[in-house]
Amino acid sequence: MVKAAQRAERPARTSVWLEGKAPRGGGSRGGQPSGLDRDRITEVTVRLLDAEGLPKFSMRRLAAELNVTAMSVYWYVDTKDDLLELALDAAYGEMRLPAGDSGEDWRDQLRALAAEYRALLVRHPWLSPLAGTFLNIGPHAVAFSLAVQRVIRLTGLPAHGQMGAIAAVFQFVYGFGTIEGRFIERCAVAGLSQDDYFRHAMSAVTQSPDLTEVVHHAADLIEARGGDTVEEMRERDFTFALETLIAGIEAMIVRG
Repeated sequence: MVKAAQRAERPARTSVWLEGKAPRGGGSRGGQPSGLDRDRITEVTVRLLDAEGLPKFSMRRLAAELNVTAMSVYWYVDTKDDLLELALDAAYGEMRLPAGDSGEDWRDQLRALAAEYRALLVRHPWLSPLAGTFLNIGPHAVAFSLAVQRVIRLTGLPAHGQMGAIAAVFQFVYGFGTIEGRFIERCAVAGLSQDDYFRHAMSAVTQSPDLTEVVHHAADLIEARGGDTVEEMRERDFTFALETLIAGIEAMIVRG
């Protein structure tokens, strides 16, 4: 057993992409389980995370899904965190990024990137906590980051404001997509459609005497919001918020 003092002497974990571990696997080492490789393990990890969520994921559960022993998985990754980082970057690889020479207006490219990132967060609700935990420096995450930086440079914003613009847009998308994904998860657990869950929740809120003032003051906003379904309301909110941010970037360009 490793003593506490020995653990304290170890350097803090950085990233699987910085520790020379990511390329490991394949047929270079003797004794590896046949029919197994790092890509296959990562693919099944993503599928399990989608189906069962991050809290239920374990190396034992993964091994059972692969029909191998847990030790077999450790031929390809040293720790569970290493595997989660690989799964995180594999998910980032699903996004369609605008070509650098597309010639599209920066606004359209920014809208496309925001939509792709939002869809990714909704499709994989486990992604947002991992993105907030790890460094996100795998090849697919870096490709996304470079695409975002390239588009923001096209805006004409001064260099000192470009990182702030990226934060404004993509931290908004991160929050919006995270909440959207979690809401869809709650609906699935409850066995209700999004609209039925929303009606049930609003009914409970409006009947609570402690929330009467909040409901009263929000009534006109909810009515003006429009939309017959949760998805329509959400889409209107996202579009308006994103257009507000784009208009803000345009205003800051003029300000210089």
